[in-house]
Amino acid sequence: MQSNLNTTNPNHYIYETKHLKIAILGGIRFNNLEALRVTLGISKQGKEQVLRQNIDLYNDTSIEKLTRKVAERLEVGTTIVRRDLDSLTNELENYRLQEVEKENKEQRAKKKELTEKEIKQAKEFLQNQNLINNTQELIGKSGVIGEEVNRLLMYLIFTSRKTNNPLHCISLGSSGAGKTHLQSKVSELIPEEDKIEMTVLSANAFYYFNRTELQNKLILIEDLDGAESVLYPLRELQSKKRITKTVAHKDKKGTTKTIHLTVEGPVSVSGCTTQESIYEDNSNRSFLLYIDESEIQDEKIMHYQRQLSAGKINHEEELQARLCLQNCQRLLKTITVKNPFAEYLTLPNSVFKPRRTNAHYLQFIEVITFYKQYQKFHHIDRETGEEFIETTIEDIQEANELIKEVLLRKSDTLTGASRNHLENLKEYLKRNNQTQFTNSEIRRNLRLKETTLRRYNNQLLLENYIKKVQNKNIKSFCYEITNPDEYQDLKVMINNALQECITQIQRATAQPTNHTKVARSKQTKSIT
Repeated sequence: MQSNLNTTNPNHYIYETKHLKIAILGGIRFNNLEALRVTLGISKQGKEQVLRQNIDLYNDTSIEKLTRKVAERLEVGTTIVRRDLDSLTNELENYRLQEVEKENKEQRAKKKELTEKEIKQAKEFLQNQNLINNTQELIGKSGVIGEEVNRLLMYLIFTSRKTNNPLHCISLGSSGAGKTHLQSKVSELIPEEDKIEMTVLSANAFYYFNRTELQNKLILIEDLDGAESVLYPLRELQSKKRITKTVAHKDKKGTTKTIHLTVEGPVSVSGCTTQESIYEDNSNRSFLLYIDESEIQDEKIMHYQRQLSAGKINHEEELQARLCLQNCQRLLKTITVKNPFAEYLTLPNSVFKPRRTNAHYLQFIEVITFYKQYQKFHHIDRETGEEFIETTIEDIQEANELIKEVLLRKSDTLTGASRNHLENLKEYLKRNNQTQFTNSEIRRNLRLKETTLRRYNNQLLLENYIKKVQNKNIKSFCYEITNPDEYQDLKVMINNALQECITQIQRATAQPTNHTKVARSKQTKSIT
């Protein structure tokens, strides 16, 4: 059947019948199928007089009023008007459904189908016993410069989107330090169909995704400062794995009803900010990755820039590294991970917010195990029929090596910026064989603004990391670090605590308990 609807101009559809010519100004929306709100310009064929009306074509009461108005104003029978409006509604409805289906097909087509060669290459990579180190090397080859710990942590956190309990991260650092660049480069290693990048978000943006559109997706927020309005629903999506908004809506008969807009997770969220203290509620749910702002990292980046300018960067090698890691991500399947050693894992007493940090620690170990699923035996629980893989001591050791810096920052009373300043200060004093310093000296040698240095000093004095002392040589006050070894002592304490966990596990596995034997007897191994 030939359609009377002309959609050539997406902002100005034309619908013509024997008696009426109807323009749909501004087109129609495709994301809200419960309503069909349009702006109509209705005229009689051969006449110039136009009646314009904004209306929901699914609202029967409004249609009746419009029918009478058109019939009276344009001198056309009400039966004709009503029939043409009903036909217009059907045409627009069918057109919208066709466009939505076409969009869905395009989305499905975006998902890359791997060739046999690509599957074989990705499987061989995932089955390698040195997977974590090989991944680290391949991330470097893909064009991510330096930031060795942060880039691997971020990649594994992004991988967790495919698990039932995804992890989240926030990159912190001063302006221009490379937060967004790092997030952007690591996210290139994730398939396009599995991630959603956002810059600016409206308050209700998350509620209008399709119900399952965000499931197991990676959400990348370039700047958290531009997403303040959605931080609450974002937190709920992280914690409860779903968000619901209740709104009023009129049905076809004009009756107002309450409907629920529900969007389901789980999701993995990554964002960047310079303002650590502002996003405390969000940072409690996330791994905090502090950008390396050292001179060594500066030199690595500048060396890469010089190589790039000289045309000595192998772009094909970078592309192949990215494609390999993307294909590995496509092969990973959601599977339950069980950690038989979880009861032996305890955090150092110095860690703040231990409940949430402990959950992050255990989840990170699960992510390591999940990523190595092609090296694991797939067990079947005979009682439930559930398929799962198990964490090994090696998985825990690899997780401990990577998470040390995160736990160290979680144990520190200082903000990341203040801690970086204090460590730079210690390095400067050690290099110059000094114990005391003045503000003018530090401003000059560490190139800091007066207001920035004052802010650092206030926090360091408040937390008793530095103290004012009388300098006999210049007969004035200066500053002195109270305990130059405090951060190193904290590192040693965390290392010892993590190593103690490994020691306890090794002791326990040397003599399996009856409980362990019974638990293992309930499981059978299947081929990976």
